[in-house]
Amino acid sequence: MSDLPRFLLLQVREPDDAMGAHEIRCFTRALEAGDGNIQIFDLLSGAPSAALLDSVDVVLIGGSGDHSVVRGGPWLPGALDGMVGLYESGKPTFASCWGFQALAKALGGEVVTDRDRAEVGTVSLHLTEAGKVDPVFGPLGPDFQVHIGHEDIVTHLPPGATLLASSDTIENEAFCFADKPIYATQFHPELNRADLIARIERYPTYLPLMGFATMDEFRASTPETPGAEALMLRFIDHVLAV
Repeated sequence: MSDLPRFLLLQVREPDDAMGAHEIRCFTRALEAGDGNIQIFDLLSGAPSAALLDSVDVVLIGGSGDHSVVRGGPWLPGALDGMVGLYESGKPTFASCWGFQALAKALGGEVVTDRDRAEVGTVSLHLTEAGKVDPVFGPLGPDFQVHIGHEDIVTHLPPGATLLASSDTIENEAFCFADKPIYATQFHPELNRADLIARIERYPTYLPLMGFATMDEFRASTPETPGAEALMLRFIDHVLAV
């Protein structure tokens, strides 16, 4: 496309969550979107209108520091209905972390909370056979590192979803749909090393889950993940190809 795509980021964040603005900056950098080219809609206030969705080229569904697909809330059914609409309309969509879980649940998958299998920090993933030939994921190679943070786990993918990547302990880490321009990752391809460190500084209760006693230990053990960070632009090239 000759012009920059128009993005809509669906957030699930309280007004005092400093990571809301941080998330916008991360997606802006990862997508090379340009300042002010990502509109924001918070799903805690309802579902985006059809007119708003029609006004953008790509929908992003981000994470959430305080809300869980499993715990839910009065706002969740409307949010999930909106995701069904995204699927039915074929709107190009990329969902990460909470968005991955919400999209899976909305389309018929299963999500549970399992703190014993929580993944926080940097983990290694492995492409499935489908992932190895996928135009967005295939260039990663069979094994790659990602930044991640979750205790809710997608235990069953939605019908028709194609599994793209797994970790040693979690089967469902990324999926897409063969007939839709929709991708979802449990991990955060929009985060670089500095971004992940900023997130953990905001949520330090995650440190023990990673086996670290201090932030200094965590910083020293956190690598860059250039392969995962390249996913966002490859996704855009793929779903908006003309």
